[in-house]
Order: sequence, then structure tokens, then C-alpha cells
Amino acid sequence: MNVSTAYIAASTNRFSGASDVTSEGVVVFGSSNLVGLWNISDGDNGIFLTIPGHSGAITCIRVIVSHSFISADDKGEVRIWKRTGSISQWTSFMNFTAHGQAISAICVFDDCLATGSSDATVKLWKLPQDDTAVQALQTISLFGRYPLSLAFARLPLSKSLVLAIGGTDKNIQLWTSSETTFVRSAVLGGHEDWIRSLSFCLSDADGPLVLASGSQDATIRLWNIEAYRKKTISEPSEGLSDDLLDAFEVSLGDFGDAEEGAKQISLKRHIISVKSNQENSLFSVTFDALLVGHEAGVTSISWRPPNASNSTPTLLSTSIDSSLILWSPATVITNSEDRSSSIWINRQRFGDIGGQRLGGFVGGVWRVDGQEVLAWGWSGGWRRWRCEAPVMVDDEVWEEVGAIGGHRGSVKSVDWSPSGTFLISSGIDQTTRIHGKIPQQNRLPTWYELARPQVHGYDLLGTVFLEELKFASIADEKVLRIFEAPRRFVDLMEILGVSQFSENERIRPMGASVPPLGLSNKADASGNDTVAAPELRRPYEGELASITLWPEIEKVFGHGYESITLAVSSSRRYIASACKASSPEHAVVRIYDTTTWQPVGEPLVGHSLTVTHIAFSPDDELVLTVSRDRSWRLYQRAEGGNLSYTSIFHESKPHGRIIWDCAWAPEGDTFATASRDKTVKIWGKSDGFNWHCVSTLKMEESATAVDFTTIDSRKKRYLAVGLENGKVLLYSTTKSEASWTRETTIYSDFGLGHISQINRLRWRPGLKEQHREIASCSEDGTLKILIVQII
Repeated sequence: MNVSTAYIAASTNRFSGASDVTSEGVVVFGSSNLVGLWNISDGDNGIFLTIPGHSGAITCIRVIVSHSFISADDKGEVRIWKRTGSISQWTSFMNFTAHGQAISAICVFDDCLATGSSDATVKLWKLPQDDTAVQALQTISLFGRYPLSLAFARLPLSKSLVLAIGGTDKNIQLWTSSETTFVRSAVLGGHEDWIRSLSFCLSDADGPLVLASGSQDATIRLWNIEAYRKKTISEPSEGLSDDLLDAFEVSLGDFGDAEEGAKQISLKRHIISVKSNQENSLFSVTFDALLVGHEAGVTSISWRPPNASNSTPTLLSTSIDSSLILWSPATVITNSEDRSSSIWINRQRFGDIGGQRLGGFVGGVWRVDGQEVLAWGWSGGWRRWRCEAPVMVDDEVWEEVGAIGGHRGSVKSVDWSPSGTFLISSGIDQTTRIHGKIPQQNRLPTWYELARPQVHGYDLLGTVFLEELKFASIADEKVLRIFEAPRRFVDLMEILGVSQFSENERIRPMGASVPPLGLSNKADASGNDTVAAPELRRPYEGELASITLWPEIEKVFGHGYESITLAVSSSRRYIASACKASSPEHAVVRIYDTTTWQPVGEPLVGHSLTVTHIAFSPDDELVLTVSRDRSWRLYQRAEGGNLSYTSIFHESKPHGRIIWDCAWAPEGDTFATASRDKTVKIWGKSDGFNWHCVSTLKMEESATAVDFTTIDSRKKRYLAVGLENGKVLLYSTTKSEASWTRETTIYSDFGLGHISQINRLRWRPGLKEQHREIASCSEDGTLKILIVQII
């Protein structure tokens, strides 16, 4: 039995330093406690690997060299990773606890590492050349202020290093290496809010070292660091004239308003002294430019890589206002004597207008050749823009291309459409997402997120497909909601080659939108209207979050408390739901007819606490329920005109702890229950209405999810079991035997499994005999589709 990854959906953490790019074009990013890898040099193929290791959420990642990177987390741990073989083979060969609290920033230069933490210190470390321990060099106290960004560089024409520290004190501290330690050399003021990002750039061999600082005050400041030289009286003035500076200063704010809201520009030149090799070197630090263009706080800044084809210095900035800006200098005439100077201008602007309510962009990075910029947003999804390599920066034409995304936080549910074409997922980020496989030219089809049909105001806990283009969802509320695909989705799926639909299936509303202060998606237009054809590509992150909603066609009420679980019958005719309960009165299952949305019979009673899962038998004759009260119950459909289900058998306490999940075998003669007591029990029919336990599978951790599949040609059943630690175990048995054999265990160590509780497992329907695919979702925030090749 061979297992491989077909698809990974994962979000990126909300830290501006949580991603970096290797020289080979591999984006390394933190996703919860996992390290994710995404190869942007290999077309639009998505995430290919997630690596476990950290016990806390990853806050910072920095690439050292092509085959090595450093990661840090909110528990204070630092890990150093290196590649051990192919692009999918990485190992953490060193880890150490750098701080007692969360690490908020790291930077590295050669063998010198700096880490900043919410313990209000910055620590300096010497990285080893082999597998020996990291050496602590120095601890810098910030006296209660938190470091948010660090940046290293070598001073111009010197071997000494300069460390820039920005944080919550609104000033930039410059520390320079002097013999064996770093000493504070200058404090740069000017910003009016926290400093979120710092980045150094050496413009050319003879030019100054440029430091860019981005602040929560929505501005970026540029500082020049160069060898100190005294100015002579006869020396002509460089840069902009005083008149222009005064005019610019006035344009930033009204000086008559008691300085409120006015941007302050100080042209003070800071002189710093660096001692090395028994000599003192002097450097000057001067303010050079103020970049104003963002409407909200700047979250990250990054210089175009120095080996890019275009030598013009270009600065990428991201902001809470949902925009990215590329800044570069332009030559202008400053006075009548035709002297020229450079001013920094906004060359390109990407993103959305008025998107601050979505949280904006958290961080941004460059591809190593400078021909792509990438940024991730508050929801964890990425956006990506690419340009060809023009001769001049003015000639650059940028276009958006595909990127990656995933649920932000725990993924609670997955379900396949009846044909297996689409996979739907829901999570505590209050979204449902539909995923599908798009055919590709000259390569295998690739899985992508195709729509975000529901963006809700409550955490979403469950979704099931009712038809190929209709699904039901429950959230942390009492209502069960029904959604149907709009015409826009149907047309796009046909254009992309994902699926084909009949003419009747195309008669539907064009799209959907959410009214202000509402929770229900309303249909936009009649399906008979003449509409423009959708673009010939999949929707990107900005479109997924705004124009891929599905209309809500029905609401179903009945429960007295918030919904907790949802199930659909094999025929898709009936839907069952249960809610949170602490008494028998509310520990009931309500069944509805999906053609009329009316209740089917009386609620199913018998449990005393919350029903955790419901499963219909393959012929819909039986309904199986499991509960927090450690019991399971079977209900049988009554014969006659009035459709209803009645209790026929139950086991009061077959497990010692809560039963999390249950599933029927495709033949309907067997079902499984999974419990926190670290067992999975297989049940078979004995006689009449009686069922008994035929096998007990003992697990290393709590069992939280189960699902069956059958290969008829082999007369074998396969059972997938998900555990609380993120492992997935695959068992098999012949139909005539009661004993089960463990075939394989899917570990996170190989990048296949998860690192936290498995919430749901679902085998994909409609596949060939030996080729199986299983979808899994987890508390670690990832959704995966695994290929199981049965040999």
C-alpha cells in the first residue's frame, strides 16, 4: 500500500516575518505549528509538503542559504532546517530555546543570528558550522519595549555589522559590532507609531547603505548610512532644495494644528563610531525620504533581490489597507540650473480598494529573480503578481497569477459530492470552501480551491452535499442552511473542464451577495439574464473572498441550542442534525425531507447528552447515532405511509469515554464507532435486531474519525481511523473474516499526516478499484487529499 499527497490546503500565520523564499523559488511559510513548502518555480501546483517540528505557532522564517532556513515560534524555540535530498526531504538538525516568551523577529547575517522576543530582549547567537551547539553572544535589553523587526547589514567599506531594531517605542535603534560585542550607536526618531518592518539595501559598491523602515503610522522612511565626511562651505548642496523640502513638509500636515497629525521630518545627521582592529571608523546616518501612499499601517517592507535583472532599487511594501506598493526612485529636475535628483515614487500598486475590513496584507516577499511579488493576507491566503524582465523599471507590466490558500484555524468537516468531483470543507474561520481538480496541459490535473460559497458570522462546524450543486451547512447557531450553486459557478466549471452539466442545471441565479448586517447570501440575478462569460481561469484569493458566494435557498429550524453535527442519507433524500445538549430533552436527532424541508416523523430520542455524530445506513433503512453519553443507538425506518424512524437497539456504554464518530461499511452489515477511550469497535448483526461487537481495535491515542471503503474485486474492506495526535491508520479485512490487519500508518513525519486531532475522514467515491483517495481535515488547520494505491 503506497500513500502520497494529492492536495494540501493551508493558511499562513498572521506574522509579517512568517515566510521567506529560497534561491530555488520555494516559498517557506509557517502554518500554525507546521512549516509549509510551496514551489513557485513549478507552475501553479500549490503546496507540496508540510513539515512538523514546532510545538508553538511559527512566527518567523528566514532562509540562510538555498538548502537551509531558520524558523522560530511563539514558545521561544528556534529550529534550523536543512535539505537532505530532494526538494521534499528536509530535517530539523538543530533546535534550542532562545527565549522564555514568543519570538517576534529574527534576522541572520553569515553566522550571526539575532532573535527578538516579547520578553523585551534581543539576543545574539553564533551559528555553528557543524552540528555543535549554538553559542550565545549577547543579550540586549529594550527595557519593556517589544522588538517587532530586526535587520542585519555590513557597514559600507567595512567588516563591521550594523543591527537595526524596531518595535513598540517608535524609534529605530542602531547597534554596531565593536570588536567582540554590539554597542548602541544611534537612535533614529520620526515615526509616530510602532515600527513593524526594517530592511537594508546596499544601492551599489560605492553608494550608501539604505535602511527602510515601515511603521503602523502608514509611512515608510529611508535612511542613508555612509562613511562620514565633513562638508565644505563651497560644496554644492546635494539632493532636494530647501524650498522643495519646506513645501513637502507643509503638504504633510498643517503646522498650525499644534502638531496634531503633522508628519515630522528631521534632517539631523547622526554620527556613529565603530571600533575595529584598533581603529575608529565614522559613519553618518541621515534621513533621505518619506514615502507616503498607504492609507493604513505598513506591515512589511522588502527590497528587490540584488541579483534581479533590473538594477533599479525597488522596495515592496504591504499594508493593512489591502494594498501592495512598489517604490523606486525617479530622476527629476530640481531648479533652474538643471540639476537633477531622485525622488521616490509609487511605481506599481496591487491589491484591493477599501479592503481594510478584511484585515489587509500581513507580509510580502520577492521571488529571488525579482520577477514576482507575493503577499499573504489576514485570512492566510496568498496573492501573487508576475512581470517579465523589461530593460527599464518604467516598462514593467504586472499581472496576477495563481497562489495558495486554506482555512484559517481548525477545519471541522469535509464531504465529497455524489460523483466525487468536488470536495467541500468548513472551519472555524467561518467559511465553507469547495475544491476541485482542474485538467492541465501536458501534466496531471491539479487540485485547487474553486469557490468560497459561504462566508458566515459564526464558526462553521459541518457541511454535506445534498446534490452535485447543493449543500447544507451548520454553524455555531440553531439554523441549518441550504445553498445552491449559481450560474457563474456552473459556467466556470464547464470552461475549466472540471465537470459538465445539463441545460436544466444551468437555469439558476447568476451569483449571490451578502446584504449589509446580514448572514444570508441573497441571489443576484435570474439565470435567464444575458451575462458575460467568466474568465478562462480559476478564481484567485481576492475573487474567492468576494464573488464566489452561493445563494442561500432555505433555512431549517427546530433545535433549541447550537447545532453540533449533520448527516445526509445515501439517497440524499433525508438530512439529519443534532445540537448541543446537557439533558435528554435536547439530545435528539431531527430528520428532514430535502424535497419539502419538513420534519420526518418525531425527533429521535434516547440519548441523554450531546449526539456527536449521525450516520445513515447505505440503504437508508437504519440511522446510527453516537453520543457524549458513551452510548450508540440504532433507529429503523418504519413501514407504511407515515415515514418515521424508531429506536430498535442500543448499547448503553460500549465505550469508556465519549464516542466521537461512527461509520457504516458500504454493504450495510457492519459499522464502526470511534472513542476517546483509545478504541475503535467494529459491530456486526447477530440476529433479529441485535448487534454485537465483532472486533476491538486498540489505538495509541483517542480515536476521533473513521470511514470505510470496499474493493469488490479483492473482497476486502478498508477502514481509515484518525487519531487525536494527527495520525491516520489504515486497516483491512476480508468480508468473511472478523479480524482486522493494520496496513499502514500515515505519519506527519513524512509530510503526509497531520499533527493535531483528525476531525473528519472521507473516502472519495467513484474511483477505480486499486486507486483510492481519502480527504482528511484537522485541528492543525490543514486539509489534505491523500492517494492510497493498494498493491
